[in-house]
Amino acid sequence: MIDTLHCLLAVVEHRSLSRAATQLEMSVSSVSRKLDALEAQLGARLLVRGARQVALTDAGERFLPRARNMLAELAEGMAAVQELDREPRGVLTVTAPAGFSRLHAAPAIASFLARYPSLEVELLVGDNVVDLAEQRVDVAIRAGVAPSGELVATRLAPQHRVVSASPAYLECHGWPASPAELVQHQCLTMVGKSPRAWWRFDGVNHNQPLPVKAAFRCDDTDTLLHAALAGAGIVHLANWMVCDAIVAGTLVPVFPMAPLARATSSRHDPAESAIHAVHMPGRSSHAKAQLLISHLKEFFGDPPYWDVAMEKAGAAKRRAP
Repeated sequence: MIDTLHCLLAVVEHRSLSRAATQLEMSVSSVSRKLDALEAQLGARLLVRGARQVALTDAGERFLPRARNMLAELAEGMAAVQELDREPRGVLTVTAPAGFSRLHAAPAIASFLARYPSLEVELLVGDNVVDLAEQRVDVAIRAGVAPSGELVATRLAPQHRVVSASPAYLECHGWPASPAELVQHQCLTMVGKSPRAWWRFDGVNHNQPLPVKAAFRCDDTDTLLHAALAGAGIVHLANWMVCDAIVAGTLVPVFPMAPLARATSSRHDPAESAIHAVHMPGRSSHAKAQLLISHLKEFFGDPPYWDVAMEKAGAAKRRAP
């Protein structure tokens, strides 16, 4: 059938059996027999074959676009199957927040490139949310709630904040017994773009943000982290940001951390804060983007490796004499 449809298209293009046969490297009689068989199968004449020229019948005019579509779909299907066995190559453009890029995205992408050496990744680091279509971004790694609209978001890992401080600060100023006592301490907080829930805790202060004291405020979370390491106060930063310091013992969780939970379903509350990989549907780089997203999920783990490390560090300290 495929060869027959190619014969039909060639005859229509050249308006001649002989010229079509030359292009197809077939005899005129072979082309004619294939057309006869097609017309017999369809039960309709597709071509008027004159001595000098060939023309489409009404049935042929109606069948021709369908023949073209069948061949196009077949070609796309074959290409998709062949792509499975072909080494992926090309460039992926990725964006990610600065802190997450340094700590987690860069190592994950390095591992990805080791697995797929014919691919290249261009990582654009910044905390601003960019327009994926305008900036021609294939994958955006974003922290927060899942975006709405036409963008497709894949949840990579949960995100929650951990109240922590340096051992030196806690030794000097004491240890808050509950979140309500944070108002008696120096709390390092965001300025300008701080979310209202930054110092909010369930069941505390009628579920409203605590009016904490903040002698040191900054618009950069990485700077707040280093201020906390220097003993300037208590921070409430993302789990993926403070994990290394907590494992090293240079920061201490002020309150017990929630037990780790493994995802049992791919369905999550869209209002839940998490790390997401966001992409646009229908892009030509969709297959490569999916490879990266799958690798990120595998690399981060479930639960993510930073939460596992903090839990192990806490367990080790609890066992210590």
